[in-house]
Amino acid sequence: MRSRSVLLYSLLAIGFFLFSPVSAQTIQQSTSIIMNVIPTNPKPGDLVDISLNSFAENLNTSTITWVVNDKSSSGGIGQKSFSLQAPAAGSATTVTAIVKTADGQLSEVSTTLHPAVMDLLWQAEDSYVPPFYRGKALPGPDTFVKVVAMPEINTGSSTLDPEKMTYAWNVDFSNLPDQSGYGKNFMVYKNNYLDTSDSVYVTAASTDGKYTSDARLSIAMYSPEIIFYDVDPGLGVLWDNVLQDYFKVSSEASVRAAPYFISPVDIRRPDLVFDWSINDTHLSIPNYAKIVLPLKTEAGSSGIAKLGLDITNTGKIFEEASKEIYVQF
Repeated sequence: MRSRSVLLYSLLAIGFFLFSPVSAQTIQQSTSIIMNVIPTNPKPGDLVDISLNSFAENLNTSTITWVVNDKSSSGGIGQKSFSLQAPAAGSATTVTAIVKTADGQLSEVSTTLHPAVMDLLWQAEDSYVPPFYRGKALPGPDTFVKVVAMPEINTGSSTLDPEKMTYAWNVDFSNLPDQSGYGKNFMVYKNNYLDTSDSVYVTAASTDGKYTSDARLSIAMYSPEIIFYDVDPGLGVLWDNVLQDYFKVSSEASVRAAPYFISPVDIRRPDLVFDWSINDTHLSIPNYAKIVLPLKTEAGSSGIAKLGLDITNTGKIFEEASKEIYVQF
């Protein structure tokens, strides 16, 4: 009886040794195996690709076991890549690669995914739009643009304060060290008149570097555009009455010019030069009244005239706008 017990104990010990999981063996954290994660800052639900590289180990002949949150997921000889879906915001997933070389040495490398989201909001700092305009002021050439980062990083029990994080800003693949740093969740840059758009990229990280998030945004540049409006003697500017390319004047009328997306915001400043013309003949308009052109027809006269306006910015040689319409009287 005793001999049977000894034999059974021996068989159980041998079975445990042969079939014990890899994680139960002696495994050392590898310093020669590099784990690459793409994207580096995944958002919830993103497909994450993880791959291994090594300058010291032959991974092609090694048995690689992929473990997700302490549960074996897949493995095989030379299986150097692995993909999974990023978890929900506020949760974490640890991915470990256990590498067993051809000579039996065991090592591992791991990473923890902390998915997070971040929104980028922007506004043109010096772009004109008329009163009651419901749209957004768009940046023209050489316009200052403000971008605000709004990261939402959940740690499971709380949400990190955006003002207590560090930020690294980048515009058109050039770092902005002066506008990066702790608590700098916004920055202001001046767009380039030679580019049609700007690429803004920012990385937000907790002070311990454990939680990170990034976002990229493309901000287009727009050319200023002049819109003409009718001016009523009693009601003032009729902002809901845009004058089309052809309109009729009975006896007297006034035309109000609105140069959308031009700078400065205060279009009364002398930086903006308004050049009004009738049939290409320059009209002398006082600077203080340059945004409104009064029209008056002579009794008994009729015909069609071309009304034109050229606006230039003396401080920005590449910022200008033109508009022509025809007036029947």
